[in-house]
Amino acid sequence: MSDPILREVDEEVRRERLKKLWDRYGGIAIAVAILIVAGIGGWRAWEWNQTRQAAQSGAAFEAAVKLADEGKSAEAVSAFERIIAEGTSGYRLLARFREAAELAEKDRPAAVKLYDAIAADGGQSPAMRDLAAVRAGLLLVDSASLDEMQKRLEPLTAGGRPFRHTARELMALSAWRAGDAAATRKWVDLIVTDPETPPNTRARVEVLASGAPAVGKG
Repeated sequence: MSDPILREVDEEVRRERLKKLWDRYGGIAIAVAILIVAGIGGWRAWEWNQTRQAAQSGAAFEAAVKLADEGKSAEAVSAFERIIAEGTSGYRLLARFREAAELAEKDRPAAVKLYDAIAADGGQSPAMRDLAAVRAGLLLVDSASLDEMQKRLEPLTAGGRPFRHTARELMALSAWRAGDAAATRKWVDLIVTDPETPPNTRARVEVLASGAPAVGKG
């Protein structure tokens, strides 16, 4: 008989303790529960809003690309600029690249300026900044001096940089255009001896080194 009585007493003691705890901390527990629910609700709302904005930016980007494909350059540039001003971060960056590419057809200095702005933007990833610098180099290789190209691209040619092969090829071409045989040979050798050089890049540089004569300085 003693065991059931003891168990009943234990249960009563536990109930009394729980009641005291609830009386003391129940309000706090309710407040915490409300905060958790509100936090989850706020997070879900934020996620939904981000998804909606991304979808809107995506649709706007597709429309801008369509304008560019249709040859409506001015309208496309304006559309890309609106995305840069109002879109989500990923589409803003894409729009900056596409606007620069669109301007490159008619206004290379303006396009280079846009690429330079991306390359100097510390908020972007190193890879995207390198890509922008290489894109600017592609537009300048026929007109910029070898010194300018070195300032722009030589840091990008280091091992491990994601666009080093393109940067090296542009440096070889710039040196060849400047009539600087030593610099041309330096870049050609670096390209052809690197086992990671893409085959197409290697082939183009070998043709450059062995085929056409270098143009004069100037």
